Amino acid sequence: MQKLDPYINVDPGTMNPYEHGEVFVTDDGGETDLDLGHYERFIDENLTKLSNATTGSIYSSVIAAERHGEYLGKTVQVIPHVTNEIKNRIASLVAEDVDVVITEIGGTVGDIEILPFLEAIRQVRLDVGRANVCYIHVTLVPFIGPTGEQKTKPTQHSVTELRSRGVQPDAIVCRSESPISDELKRKISGLCDVDPSAVVNAADAASIYEIPLVLHDEGLDQEVCGILRLGGHKPDLSAWRKLNQRIEDANETVRIGLIGKYVTLPDAYLSVVEALNHAAIYHGASVDIEWIQSESVEGLMAESTLSGLDGIVIPGGFGERGVEGKINAAAYARENNLPCLGICLGLQAMTVEYARNVLGLTNAHSSEFNPRTPWPVIDLMESQRQITDKGGTMRLGACLAKLRAGTKVAEVYGTEVVSERHRHRYEFNPKLRSRFEGQGFIISGESPDGLLVEFIELATHPWWVGTQAHPEFKSRPDRPAPLFCGLLEAALDRSRSRTAARLSTETAQHIKNISEVSVG
Repeated sequence: MQKLDPYINVDPGTMNPYEHGEVFVTDDGGETDLDLGHYERFIDENLTKLSNATTGSIYSSVIAAERHGEYLGKTVQVIPHVTNEIKNRIASLVAEDVDVVITEIGGTVGDIEILPFLEAIRQVRLDVGRANVCYIHVTLVPFIGPTGEQKTKPTQHSVTELRSRGVQPDAIVCRSESPISDELKRKISGLCDVDPSAVVNAADAASIYEIPLVLHDEGLDQEVCGILRLGGHKPDLSAWRKLNQRIEDANETVRIGLIGKYVTLPDAYLSVVEALNHAAIYHGASVDIEWIQSESVEGLMAESTLSGLDGIVIPGGFGERGVEGKINAAAYARENNLPCLGICLGLQAMTVEYARNVLGLTNAHSSEFNPRTPWPVIDLMESQRQITDKGGTMRLGACLAKLRAGTKVAEVYGTEVVSERHRHRYEFNPKLRSRFEGQGFIISGESPDGLLVEFIELATHPWWVGTQAHPEFKSRPDRPAPLFCGLLEAALDRSRSRTAARLSTETAQHIKNISEVSVG
């Protein structure tokens, strides 16, 4: 699968999460659009840098080729040079073991920046043959409350615009708040010159994981396979049906606090949220996420903010704002046996907290936030100190880690060596590692050469675990990330214990009330 985005940034790696949501990282270190996370979660295929391209990266390639003289002095133009590069990006996914390439064109039909992409995909059908291309147009059918109508005008206008660019949709997927009628489908079919069977409704569902079943019931898979002449394959959706049944049958709810600085835009933590959902499904539960602004945990506010939770996640991030709140959250979790999972910056906050409050290293910090700290427990590796390119400074992509036998981390992974994806620049300072070891603080995973700390935990805590990696990127609905499963198991145990204690107290009070009535 592939996403082509019309924005001019080379990739989303340097974009503010408030602008674009999370940056999804592939095994090979690609910083990509968050939609690639959904692609991987649904099709269970590890994608690559080739699966995401932007206008910025495309123009960058075209300009570089011109500078190298590859166009033999010709005038460089949108057609054919830019459109050819777009087609090259699509063709880059073609391989011996690939049957179908699914490419999403980001943006909206009618936007000026999308025009080169529409022209490129128009040309693709001529290049590879009409029988080898299927155009699917996703459109919105809005509901107008005062009149109680679902309107097809936006669909008609976008299809008209698309056809004016030479692209005739083979199928139309209509997004809507509630199901649309067969009469409305026939109207769209007639006005947009699409077969009635190819007008498909994707109405809002209770869970995103219902959507494959919805589209199957609407016949989209059969329609597309017919257009591409891929008949004779009956899909086996039993696993998806079982997954959705588990979601529906969930009989426990666990409250998890997500301590972040971008919580007003949940898409900034999209993969973390989905990994929590996957772990909850695995345990037959549902998760209620409390979005907690990290700055609200600073000072003396930790108790009032975190006391009612069953567990917390301290996710990754960049920049100094809210870091002290993450450190406070880690301290509260450690001192109150609150299950805690730290991811990337979360591990670093946990390390700083332990150094300050347990080891007595006054003013310990990350040199990212306090370059003059006397105890830089988180620091740059020597090889990174001279790098200045903001877009290319980090350890990116999949890295191996060797786990320490007998630890909680090794137990949940069930193996000695794991591979997780990374996106960070600062590391646990190896020069200060000896101060942590032997103090109940366990380094439960490290790089194969032993230089980098990858996982930490506490021996006497139900679940106070941190990882320098981003395990959420590899989580799948039917194969959840092990660390999230460990967190949810500990959180459920805490929730059940608190419920049992509350019921016991209520029962004792009830007996006391009855006794007082009898005596009276």
